[in-house]
Amino acid sequence: MQAPIVIIGSGFAAYQLVKTVRRMDAHIQIQVFTADGGAEYNKPDLSHVFSKKQTAQDLVVKTGEEFAKEHNIELFANTMIESVDTQAQQVMANGRPYPYSKLVFATGAKAFVPPMMGNAIEEVMTLNSLQEYQSAEVQISRAERVLVIGGGLIGVEIAMDLASSGKAVTVVEPSQHVLANLIPDFVALPLEHQLKQQGIQLALGDSVEEVNRSGDAFSITLSSGQVVATDVVISAAGLRTNTKLAMASGIDVNKGIVVDACLQTSVANVYALGDCAEIQGRMMPYLQPIVLSANVLGKQLLGQEAQLVLPPMMVKVKTPSYPIQLAGSFNNVATWNVQISQAGIVAKAENGSNQITGFVVTGEQVTQAFPLLRMLSQVA
Repeated sequence: MQAPIVIIGSGFAAYQLVKTVRRMDAHIQIQVFTADGGAEYNKPDLSHVFSKKQTAQDLVVKTGEEFAKEHNIELFANTMIESVDTQAQQVMANGRPYPYSKLVFATGAKAFVPPMMGNAIEEVMTLNSLQEYQSAEVQISRAERVLVIGGGLIGVEIAMDLASSGKAVTVVEPSQHVLANLIPDFVALPLEHQLKQQGIQLALGDSVEEVNRSGDAFSITLSSGQVVATDVVISAAGLRTNTKLAMASGIDVNKGIVVDACLQTSVANVYALGDCAEIQGRMMPYLQPIVLSANVLGKQLLGQEAQLVLPPMMVKVKTPSYPIQLAGSFNNVATWNVQISQAGIVAKAENGSNQITGFVVTGEQVTQAFPLLRMLSQVA
C-alpha cells in the first residue's frame, strides 16, 4: 500500500492544497500535521476584527474535526513534527515515524518582533494567526491606547481597524513613509493624511528602543527620544518564514524554502507552498499566488505535469477609508504617469519604452484597477 501524502501545517495554503487534491482524487490518503487545532479560518479577516467586534471564534469557518471529515483526511492536531528523514521518507511525531510518499511543507511564517530593550519585551503581541488573536483579544478589547510597531501592509491595516473601533493608535515605522516597500511616496502621503484624520499618531523615521512596564500600562521609548504611554504593544514589523524544520532536514533554504516552478524543493518528493516557500527567488505571501501554487502542486502530487506561471497580480490594501490597489513592478521606473483628482490617484509606472510596468490606484479610482491589470498582462 502506498504511503500517504503528508502536509505539515493547516493554514490557508495547506487547506487550499487539500481542497485542490480532493477535487481531482477523492480517495488518495492525506495526513495533515499541525501544531494547533487545525481550524479553518480566513486569515485576512484578522485585519478587521476590532471594528467588527469579532471574537476569534467568530472567524472559524470549520473546526479541524469538521474540515478533516468533510475532506476525508487524517488530521493530527496539536502535533509537532520533530524531524524529517528525507532518505527514509518519513516524519517523526511524538516519537513515532510516519512514512510519506510525498511531503509538503506549508509551515507558514511567524510575525517578526524587532530587537528591543526593556523589562516588558515578552509582552509585545503579534497577530499573525487565529491562536495569537485568541490569546490577545481580551487585553486588546480592554485597551484604550495601542502602539503598533510597523507601518507596512499589515501594520497600517491593523492600525486603521483599531482606530475605527475607537482606540487611540500610534504607529512607529523606521521608514520615512508608510507602505514604503509597496507604494511610491506620492501615494503614501495622502494615505498618511487619512490615517492622521482618523486620529492615528505616526512616528515615521523612528523605531522602538525600549518597552517597559509602567504600572498597568507600558512606557515606550523611541529612538527619537519620544516616550509613548500605551496599554498594548503589537508588532506588525514583517514576517519570518518557518524554515527551521526544512533546514534541519537538509533542504535548501534562502529567505524561504527554495522551490522551482513545480513547487519541488531540493529534495525528491518534498514540496513547499505558501508563506514559507521561496518560488524562483520570490516570496509571495498573498492569496492569489498561493491558490495558483496549490493548483499546480495538487497536479504534481497526483503524478500530473504542471508548472507555475504567475501573471501580474493585484495587491489590495484593506484600508476602507482610503482603498489602494496595485500591481506590477516599480523597480525600473523611467517615468510615473500620474493623474491626481478628488476621486483619488491613478499612477502608472512606465519603462524607457513607455510601456506600463506597474500601477497604483487609490480612492474611488480603484475602479480603474482591472482595466490597468489587463493592460499590464498584455505587456507582460
